[in-house]
Amino acid sequence: MPPNGLEEAPPNNVDGQRVTSLKPNHLAMTPPMGWNTWNKFACDITAEKIERAADAMVASGMQKAGYRYILIDDCWQGVRDKDGNIHADAVRFPKGIRALADYVHAKGLLLGIYSDAGTLTCGGKPGSRGHEFQDARQYAAWQVDYLKYDWCSTGTQDGPSSYRTMADALRETGRPIVFSICEWGTANPWTWGEGQGGNLWRVSADITDRWDGMKNYSLGVLPIIDLMEPLYSYAGPGHWNDPDMLEVGNGGMTEAEERSHFSLWAEMSAPLIAGNDLTAMSPFVKATLTNEEVIAVDQDALGIQGHRVARGEGWEVWSKPLSDGGRAVVLFNRSAKRLTVTAKWSDLGYPLTARATVRDLWKKRDVAHDAQNYSDSVEPHGVVMVRLKF
Repeated sequence: MPPNGLEEAPPNNVDGQRVTSLKPNHLAMTPPMGWNTWNKFACDITAEKIERAADAMVASGMQKAGYRYILIDDCWQGVRDKDGNIHADAVRFPKGIRALADYVHAKGLLLGIYSDAGTLTCGGKPGSRGHEFQDARQYAAWQVDYLKYDWCSTGTQDGPSSYRTMADALRETGRPIVFSICEWGTANPWTWGEGQGGNLWRVSADITDRWDGMKNYSLGVLPIIDLMEPLYSYAGPGHWNDPDMLEVGNGGMTEAEERSHFSLWAEMSAPLIAGNDLTAMSPFVKATLTNEEVIAVDQDALGIQGHRVARGEGWEVWSKPLSDGGRAVVLFNRSAKRLTVTAKWSDLGYPLTARATVRDLWKKRDVAHDAQNYSDSVEPHGVVMVRLKF
């Protein structure tokens, strides 16, 4: 075997060159679950806010439901010293990142951090370009468990090789660190992300807290769903398509839309990374984020990303095979009026004579159905999510 943990891979189309593929790091075997600072706080972050979020993750029951990562996004950085070592902002993080990691770990949680493949981060802080191995060693010394690696100020850099450099650097530390590629989907990272050491990769521009359309170059939930859906063949244990963080609880959508957002992220085996204020959750937001039956679909060990199997005017049926032989099925109403949506056994790959039990994952009870299909009335922009066992 070649040195540095590399094994030969078939030729691919990255710049027409033969590349090598990193061995799996056996991390993120189910989609990562946690909380990230950006969607709610952007650059307005402090160690105290992050500690409060960790406290709330435990107290709210989110940790029990499977959330593990507390992720610090952009703007934690201070300056590099004369030797090029990166330091945390001394005002916002007076005790440093290691102290914060100790606090988070003491609660049974894991800590993530953010950097950028370019010279500057998207928030104008020092990026990791030219300091990849130095930064990776520092993150390991701080006991970091996850790195989100962005794509600002990269100029003419090559995406696959830039991410490969940081993946090599992380592995050289010997510490298990989940590697999140945040390349925004511009260079189709789903085609090369796994081979370059990624555990997950973004498929689109940033999410914004709205159902449809775009705001400040960020996309609403619906267009991200449409970008993510065709990519299901690229996802699996240890390597996931990432439609960006959750906006549940941030106030820009209706309850039906937020429930659809969460359901379809679970159906698509997406990372479930909350982005709301965990210290001020309404009962609805808490119940949505901690629905263990929906979370179980996302975390199913088979690791198959669900996708559309039928569609019509304003409606869709989605199916996700599960490790028990059943299916997680979403009846999705994209329209602005209530519709009846039907999942036919034939669309799910089952014979018409198959007998099934159907459990509604939001009502948390078994429901009646016809012999060869399941139909339900679905509210505007809403879903009915069921688990079928044949």
